[in-house]
Amino acid sequence: MADEPTLGEVVRRLEAIHADLKEDLREYGARLDSKVSIERYELERRAADDGHRQVIERVTAIEAAREREKEQREKDRQAVEDRQRSDRRLVFTALVAPVLLLLLQAYLAAKGSSS
Repeated sequence: MADEPTLGEVVRRLEAIHADLKEDLREYGARLDSKVSIERYELERRAADDGHRQVIERVTAIEAAREREKEQREKDRQAVEDRQRSDRRLVFTALVAPVLLLLLQAYLAAKGSSS
């Protein structure tokens, strides 16, 4: 019977086990308190997703605006080039063509009077 614990030892062991269990339960309670509920997690995730979606929409809008600006600049450049071509034609018809016609008339008049 020497191998069997005394009543006092059994009580002390049970008290130690009880204290350990209480400590473990307090620890589990603290860990559970630090956890987030699934509802709150879903709300925070949706809010983050909405934030990401808004950022993506803003970036897309900015890219579209830049593309429109680029197309407008290209149209403006093309309009300037067309105007320059038109101005060159106008300069030719308004200045160069009359001078050439005058020279042609003078040549013909000189040729006609010499024959």
